[in-house]
Amino acid sequence: MSGGIAGRATERAFCVLAPNPSPMTLDGTNTWVLAEPGSDLAVVIDPGPLHEGHLRAVLDHVEGTGRRVAATLLTHGHPDHAEGAARFAELAGTGVRALDPAHRLGDEGLLDGEVLEVGGLELRVMATPGHTSDSLCFQLTADAALLTGDTVLGRGSTVVAHPDGRLGDYLDTLRRLRTLAARHDELGVRTVLPGHGPVLPDALATVEFYLAHRASRLAQVETAVESGLRTPSEVVARVYADVDPALWPAAEWSVRAQLEYLGEHGLI
Repeated sequence: MSGGIAGRATERAFCVLAPNPSPMTLDGTNTWVLAEPGSDLAVVIDPGPLHEGHLRAVLDHVEGTGRRVAATLLTHGHPDHAEGAARFAELAGTGVRALDPAHRLGDEGLLDGEVLEVGGLELRVMATPGHTSDSLCFQLTADAALLTGDTVLGRGSTVVAHPDGRLGDYLDTLRRLRTLAARHDELGVRTVLPGHGPVLPDALATVEFYLAHRASRLAQVETAVESGLRTPSEVVARVYADVDPALWPAAEWSVRAQLEYLGEHGLI
């Protein structure tokens, strides 16, 4: 991929980068265009923000390859991934499929374990709650790749968006992804195609890092509470002192999720 972000990532996956960079979205939202070689049909995942130029760039890319959009899918409903979905669907002449009914348009929902086939392309749907309750990943089996939305990012770590996101769910999701990445058969995953940031070529190492990072942060939060800190903002200032303060409001979501998790497990 050019610059590790926009461009071709695998034989079947191409990224069109949305022009919405920020501390939260990194370089911007990765809109993924998937197609089986030789097919005239494409799948678009996460059209991104409501930015007319970006939405038309995605459609221009699809049409420039001699294809048409057969399906528009969402990894979750956050605006940087989903706000432009309805407009994109209008431009492309599709519906929108998502886990959350609030973000669907004209099409049915998506189910954990469902296998989608579009023009010979196979996508497996995985429910991966934690970042949000409606988070999904899509496994591109032929390329041993996983499209992760915000569940796994190309740089850094993701936010558990409390109260909708829950840490227990997220840890379960990461363990499920670790099992998938450790497989050595046709259903194993090697490459992560994230919703933000560059492609990650070692899925197993990435998920192991995420699990270790979460365990470390959770221990730090527990220690902070034991030292007398009580409010989420106090804990953030202590535990996330090494993080850009611009990200502290988002970190507070994760801290609230961590405090809830520790309380539910009788650890604080």
